[in-house]
Amino acid sequence: MRKVALLGSTGSVGRNTLEVVAQHRDAFQVVAMAAGSNLELLARQIRDFQPEIVSVGSPEGVQELRQLLGGAWRGEIVCGNAGMVEVATHPAADIVLTAIVGSIGVVPTLAAIEAGKTIALANKETLISAGEIVMAASRRYNARIIPVDSEHSAIFQCLQGERREDVARIILTASGGAFRHLSRSQLTHVTAADALQHPNWRMGAKITVDSATMMNKGLEVIEAHWLFDLAYEQIDCVMHHESVIHSMVEYKDRAVIAQLGTPDMKVPIQYALSYPQRMPLASEPLDLTKVGQLHFAEIDLERFPLLRLAYECGRAGGTLPAVLNAANEVAVARFLRGEISFLAIEQIVQEVCAAHQVQTHPALEEIFAADGWARRQAAKC
Repeated sequence: MRKVALLGSTGSVGRNTLEVVAQHRDAFQVVAMAAGSNLELLARQIRDFQPEIVSVGSPEGVQELRQLLGGAWRGEIVCGNAGMVEVATHPAADIVLTAIVGSIGVVPTLAAIEAGKTIALANKETLISAGEIVMAASRRYNARIIPVDSEHSAIFQCLQGERREDVARIILTASGGAFRHLSRSQLTHVTAADALQHPNWRMGAKITVDSATMMNKGLEVIEAHWLFDLAYEQIDCVMHHESVIHSMVEYKDRAVIAQLGTPDMKVPIQYALSYPQRMPLASEPLDLTKVGQLHFAEIDLERFPLLRLAYECGRAGGTLPAVLNAANEVAVARFLRGEISFLAIEQIVQEVCAAHQVQTHPALEEIFAADGWARRQAAKC
């Protein structure tokens, strides 16, 4: 039985993870959980999965969660960043699935790596902000990192049994998000509610907005660079509206291997938890006769400037990817609160990145300092 520590249990990926565990209680056991402020849902999860330790976002949440649980559970409750580290390094855990959103995932992920855990990585911002440090730590402590994002899971699967030196390039597919058929002039008055209507996937609010700006694909490019040790010239993106092909690998003999499936996050989650085995999953099978046609198109970088900016920041390296990510987190949050327009997300991120003085090969403290600077800049743009 594999014992799982789950960071971000009440989010979209966290809920899907628990659905996978519920289907295979003989194979997986959740021994530790971390969540933020959705305490009512967390209390239900605790009653169902009976972890040994739980972390919440604040000290106030500890007492509130105890009241919600009554006497139904007697485990330990911790809080804050230190609490997440306790969950990520829990001695009983074999694998740590990091499903929290944002660069806040860097510290607990590094702690889990240093503890020798296998990492199932759904928190892409960890590699965006500190990819050089995280990957060096994974090599130092011999900690495997298995991607959970559907695109990176697809690449990971397509690479199985192949030699990495034979890879010519990888191709990440992009749905285009809620506004993929709109021109830039039509984006002037779109709302947060509009942006959250993703045509294919059911995800959290932040990642759904990132899909609409194509920043999500830009972040995935940087993540792929670190996960698969590829130059940015070997990482391409293509528009694929149906979200059936999750990504592809082209080899130097021009053979292309693709991973296909329905848009269901439980598939890559379960693969990460069960790797290298595959297990049955109660999920809708892919029926290509019903899909009928698959469409592909080149991505217009004038229409989606944040994808181009992500390539530029990734190539520049140093602290710039952390600044890109932090500015975007703040800008998206402001958009979701109704403070700024959709197009202002791009403007803010571009302005903050342009103003940043890049530090090369930064230490973790320098990355966090750049992250904090970017957040302050983005908040007042």
